[in-house]
Order: sequence, then C-alpha cells, then structure tokens
Amino acid sequence: MKELYEKYKKLLFKLAYQLTGSVTDAEDVVQDIFVKLVDVPPEKLKEPKAYLCKMVTNRCRDLYKSARRKREQYYGEWLPEPLHHLNDDAMEEVVRDEQLSYAMLVLLERLSPTERIVFVLREALGFDYREIAELVEKSEVNCRKLFSRAHAKMGMSPDQSVVTEGAAPEHVHQFLSALKQGNLQQILAILDPEVVLVADGGGKVLAAAEPIPTRERVAQFLLGPFRQATTIEGIQLEVIRVNGHPAFRIRSSEGIHSVGILHVENQRIHNIYIVRNPDKLTQVGE
Repeated sequence: MKELYEKYKKLLFKLAYQLTGSVTDAEDVVQDIFVKLVDVPPEKLKEPKAYLCKMVTNRCRDLYKSARRKREQYYGEWLPEPLHHLNDDAMEEVVRDEQLSYAMLVLLERLSPTERIVFVLREALGFDYREIAELVEKSEVNCRKLFSRAHAKMGMSPDQSVVTEGAAPEHVHQFLSALKQGNLQQILAILDPEVVLVADGGGKVLAAAEPIPTRERVAQFLLGPFRQATTIEGIQLEVIRVNGHPAFRIRSSEGIHSVGILHVENQRIHNIYIVRNPDKLTQVGE
C-alpha cells in the first residue's frame, strides 16, 4: 500500500485538484481513497493506475454534486483555490506543473463534470481515449465528442492544445509598481483592452460581486478601494508563485488579505483573478 501511495499520490492529487479546483478537497480525496484501498481485493489492483484514477474521478464527481448546490448559494464570483505549496515536500513538483495553471482551472469551470474529467485525463494527464473510455464508462467515440465539446466551451478549436500564458516576474512587478504609484497611464499600458478582473470574497470579505470588464473600468477599480488597501501602514505586497507562475500576495498584521493571479496574452494582462475568501487562502500563508 505504501508503495502505491508513493508511486501515484502526485498523479492522483493532480487529477483531483483539476477536477475540484480545491487544494483541500484534492488532498482529502487522495487520503480517502488510500484508506478505502485497504478493503479492495488484490485482484482488482492488477492495473492500479486505472483503478486509482477511477476511484478519484468517482469521488470528485460526488463532491461536485454537493459543491454545485453550495455554489448556487455562493455570494459573488467563485474562483478555484490557489495552489502555492503543499505540506509534503515530495509534492512540490506538482505545484510547478504548467498544466495546473490557474487560468486553465478557471476555464474548466465552464465544463460539465464528465466533460471536465475527459478533458483533464486527456489534455493534462495524457491518457489515451481507450483508457478514458474505461474510466468514465463511455465509448471512445463519445469521449472524443466530449473532448471536442470541452474545447468549444473553453473557446478553443478541437485540435488546439491548451496553453495558458502565466505572468512573468516582470509583469507582476510592473503591475504592483504602477498600483503603488497610482500611475493610471502605466496601468492602462500593461492591461489588455479587453481585460477582465474577477474577485472572489465568498461573501465573507469585501470583493467585487461581478466581473469587471475593459481596461478603463479595471484601472478605475485598481486605483480605488484596491489601491487604498495597499497603502495602509503594515500592508505588504509580495511576489510569490501560484500554480507554477508568479503572482502577488497582500498581507497585513492580521494575515493574508488577498492573492492575485495574472493571466497574460501577447505580453499584456488579459485576466486578473483576485482571491479574497479567507477559506481559500489557507495554502498561501507562508
């Protein structure tokens, strides 16, 4: 059992995290299935990778059903939980995996549970359609259709590989510098004209309840309450790595205030995701 855990825990966490968008849920799923594995007859583990992945997908599907009800009552926008670090040092390479980019996780929220499972197994984990068909108990033809449909919902052609351009360190530093200085022209220069800012406070802290579109409106928002928060004495702005890419963290004496993730296209900031819900910031405290 220990050998299976050491061999597959990174793969299973990666799968669970991309299916749930929650670090906490993903860690719990991996732990749960290995507890349940004690009662599994050895003959069912002739192909442990497939069996374990099926256990994860089934557990995540169950979680999605309960999560969907919660999200219907969720105040404002819902964003995935940022992945900054894990308690297990051996899992740190998962954090640096570009397939876990935050922008991709946001796009995955557009998919149905089955579409998401097929897409993640195929695109992020490299499973072939035969393996996927066995895991989701559908035909290979149906799996190909689900994969194509997932691409369409994410705004891509069926043969287009998912590449989300995370921010480079210079993008984050330029963004924070312009924000600190209150430099409107500099902020406008680094934002894409069609930029969208999404904030998630979960109804527990103040955050924009709806997405903020366009460069001008986003700049106004950043130079308003958000910038004021960064000028309060004791507030620290720090550059950290989230989901394998540079991001920023706002910290006060009371703890983590916000985490911001930038999605860049053609060297301009195309999306800004600000996570403020304290329940989603437990993994970014150090």
